[in-house]
Amino acid sequence: MTTDNQPVWDDGTWTAFPSLQGAITTGTCVIGLGGSGLTVIDELLARGEAVVGLDASDVAAGAAGRNGGFLLAGAYDFYHDAVRKHGRDRAFAIYQATLVEMQRLAEAAPETVRFVGSRRIAADAWEIEDCRAQMDAMLADGLACEWYEAADGVGLTFPSDASFNPLARCRILARTAAQAGAQLFSRSPVTAVQGTRVDTAEGTVHCRRVIVAIDGRLEVLLPELTGRVRTARLQMLATAPTTEITVPCPMYYREGYEYWQQLPDGSLTIGGFRDQGGPSEWSLDARPTAPVQHLLESFVRTHLGVTAPITHRWAACAGYTESGLPVIEQVRGNVWALGGYSGTGNVIGALAARAVVSAALDGEPAGVRLLLGEHWSPDLPTVTAPSLS
Repeated sequence: MTTDNQPVWDDGTWTAFPSLQGAITTGTCVIGLGGSGLTVIDELLARGEAVVGLDASDVAAGAAGRNGGFLLAGAYDFYHDAVRKHGRDRAFAIYQATLVEMQRLAEAAPETVRFVGSRRIAADAWEIEDCRAQMDAMLADGLACEWYEAADGVGLTFPSDASFNPLARCRILARTAAQAGAQLFSRSPVTAVQGTRVDTAEGTVHCRRVIVAIDGRLEVLLPELTGRVRTARLQMLATAPTTEITVPCPMYYREGYEYWQQLPDGSLTIGGFRDQGGPSEWSLDARPTAPVQHLLESFVRTHLGVTAPITHRWAACAGYTESGLPVIEQVRGNVWALGGYSGTGNVIGALAARAVVSAALDGEPAGVRLLLGEHWSPDLPTVTAPSLS
């Protein structure tokens, strides 16, 4: 029997927070209880701020708890492409900052993270040469990268990367935040953000500032971002535990369009084929579709050679930007937005969360400049301070 639209990460033991009822007053209202939203809340609590967190569904019910479970260093682009697009100094600084952030993630939820590295496998001769270019750029800057050739393909190994359980990590962060005094509410979809007033179907939050920390559907809640961030559907499936194949670390193939890993119990998880699903994959609908699921299953059977039964099929919505850089900005009054991670929300989303708190509370945009570079809004105040990393 296949579990439809329930991620393999969900063990069924979670009890949701209550929904918001009535009016409440706080310092900061955080909309979104995914990885970036919960990191924002953690940062605010560390500063002694009063926080209310809202989610339309539940903790990590979106892409934060329904992704492939990869912790990868660097920006959206492969390192040599990031150097070309953003300059060597900035590409290197982002890479180093993500390495630090991965350690922070592991310290906050150590039982969820496995530092097993990751691997990029080339799909054709062109990509093999692209892997060589990536390796040359990384080794020139002293970043860990190794050439890989074996029966399953040719490409690169990145020893510093990791695998993790994204849903378990977010649930740990949520419990920790609630114990530290944050007021968290599930099943509380926001109907309007009016200045520093946030309305839900059955409640209202009055606050000094609002931080909207959602990835998919960001442009729906904040229409001023329409055209700059666009929501896509990402689909995955998982098999029953199998010994037909041994996958030692997260793998990505065809420039990252396909990605898979094997969990400690032997289950195989795989996602991808968004680009081959057609225009319909630019969607607000977070339900699996037959065409993409067929491509995923065919890849498992023919390319990976796995016959174990499919146990889970699921999807999630994630935000993409044309530049591959996230949205981190003050969109109106005391309302801040972050999202649009282009599939890199596990690590970049956490970095962006720390950056937005520093910018919103301190007027310190160093972390925003690190991630956005020339895309950083000059409207943000400029303060000389050390880098976020």
